[in-house]
Amino acid sequence: MLKLTNVHAYYGNRHIIKGINLHIQGNAIVTLIGTNGVGKSTLLNSICGLVDSITGSIGFKGNEIGHLPSYKIAKMGISYVPERRQLFRGLTTWENLQMGSYARRDPAGVKEDLEWVLKLFPILKERKIQMAESLSGGEQQMLAVSRALMSRPKLLLLDEPSLGLAPILIEAIFEVFKEINANGTAILLVEQNARKALAVASEGYVMEGGVIALHGQAEELMSNEQVQMLYLGVQRR
Repeated sequence: MLKLTNVHAYYGNRHIIKGINLHIQGNAIVTLIGTNGVGKSTLLNSICGLVDSITGSIGFKGNEIGHLPSYKIAKMGISYVPERRQLFRGLTTWENLQMGSYARRDPAGVKEDLEWVLKLFPILKERKIQMAESLSGGEQQMLAVSRALMSRPKLLLLDEPSLGLAPILIEAIFEVFKEINANGTAILLVEQNARKALAVASEGYVMEGGVIALHGQAEELMSNEQVQMLYLGVQRR
């Protein structure tokens, strides 16, 4: 599905991503954890074509996308829910959902997907004509995910989806991620709530200082002493 090989990314003279190798096989949920400032968002931006200076290879379903413009990458089947949602705040909930399907030319499929996302997040139907900027934080996150799903992606990139949400909403939205995955969409999840992220993922990567420090099955990382101490809040005995 996705294969990054020796990827480096730069913002001006700043070398942010330093030789990343990462892969997602088939319809999986893979998580990327790490502290703030280590390059996780830059990695997602690189996959989406939002970083100008990249070296190495980014392959998506057998096609090299590392130097394609972002709109072409989106049309190939990658959707991105960025940190802090970045909705069209001056548009309604309904209009934001319509924007998610702007590149599609299958009205019947769009209608079907709209019905599906409104089943995933029923509250959005009640907020249909409400401006996005007036929604609660949890509702905005639901809308951001739904807008991304309206393009019917093969791969969904999620950047800190639990940020600013109440614990009960975090639990609910992670359950939805499992349902999205079961419906056929692979997920690359960047998340500071490492415990929750590893619980839904099959595989995980730990990023430190622009490089991958650890990689393994999610269960293995959950039991790794370093991960427990640094990311899961478990104290050394």
